[in-house]
Amino acid sequence: MGKIKRVVFLASGRGSNFSAAVDQIRKKKLPIDILALITDNPRAKALEIAKSNQIPTEILDFGSFPAKQNYHSELLRRLKELGPDLIVACGYMRILKPEVVSAFRNRIINVHPSLLPAFPGLDAQKQALDYGVKITGCTVHFVEEGVDTGPIILQKAIEIRNQWNEKELSLAILAEEHKLLPLAVQLFCDNKLIIKERKVEILK
Repeated sequence: MGKIKRVVFLASGRGSNFSAAVDQIRKKKLPIDILALITDNPRAKALEIAKSNQIPTEILDFGSFPAKQNYHSELLRRLKELGPDLIVACGYMRILKPEVVSAFRNRIINVHPSLLPAFPGLDAQKQALDYGVKITGCTVHFVEEGVDTGPIILQKAIEIRNQWNEKELSLAILAEEHKLLPLAVQLFCDNKLIIKERKVEILK
């Protein structure tokens, strides 16, 4: 068994991807120490998931900070104190500032509900439906300074059915996210990801 990796999760909402990742870490008994769940939303359902799994939680209520930069500075300070090997953004609705990305270069991953580089940013599922694409999906990627522009780790394609609305498409994509994100976490923690320029090589 390799060195235990220390992981912090960031989430803002219901935490279903967080739950899926925790379930796989526990089920497979992976050598991963989940240091904390950090949320910017004191009402995030992800907090309940963390507490039920005895995972420490930290609430940095975005609305309680006098200025946005104060929030981002406190987040960076706390992340540096925790010292994770990996930061996993799953349903985290804040754009990480360049100073955070720089401090944890190639150690932050995010899951996004489209086949990047198509449909970055918010409402990716609606963007896909409005554009009329026949295939979309989800992506796990490293986070860099741009919005959803980092090197791609894993992707899964989904064929859009004619009758699907935004909710139905979102649920179909989410089911694949629940598989893809835990796998990406495991690959990172097993030291099987190598970044070469923009490309991520997965070692066997």
